[in-house]
Amino acid sequence: MGGVGAAVIPLIDRRRYDMPSLHQDSYRFGQFELDLGAGELRRNAARVRLQPQPFKLLALLVRRAGGLVGRDEIRTELWADGTFVDFDQSVNFAIKQIREALGDSAERPLYIETVPRRGYRFIAPIESTARDQTAPPRVPGSTTVRLQKAVWANIADLRLAEERRRRVTYISIAALFVLFLTLAAYLLFKG
Repeated sequence: MGGVGAAVIPLIDRRRYDMPSLHQDSYRFGQFELDLGAGELRRNAARVRLQPQPFKLLALLVRRAGGLVGRDEIRTELWADGTFVDFDQSVNFAIKQIREALGDSAERPLYIETVPRRGYRFIAPIESTARDQTAPPRVPGSTTVRLQKAVWANIADLRLAEERRRRVTYISIAALFVLFLTLAAYLLFKG
């Protein structure tokens, strides 16, 4: 399997996975769009690979953005009565897959916040792209959705740049260490 980036995901039949019919067709947050009708997560219009259970969990979290989604509610929504799974491990694995797909982290979340022993909360600002939308998009405070999206995109870009800088620093330190060892070995065996 390829990396997290732009791999193709299978289309999800909402009836097969018991996804409720929604008024909202898709949600945008940061560089992502969650299209419930198509069963796709896209980043800058490119499909992002996400398996069915993590997709359903992400859809649940996004629909309840800003609110705590408890572990019992997740169990009820994702697994039918009589389904026997290691629930905690399955939810943790699904959250891990979602975070990898979004480039998120548990330590410094941009999208999904863990509320220990209680559940999860989707924390990014969301823009709904429903065709027949009646309620205005959620706007905390007095800022506009566009401003929130711009700020969120900048934060995400800064975190990605910080991660690249950290990686380059580690590689540079490792290269200097190898160079130092090579020089020390050369001087030791020269004399």
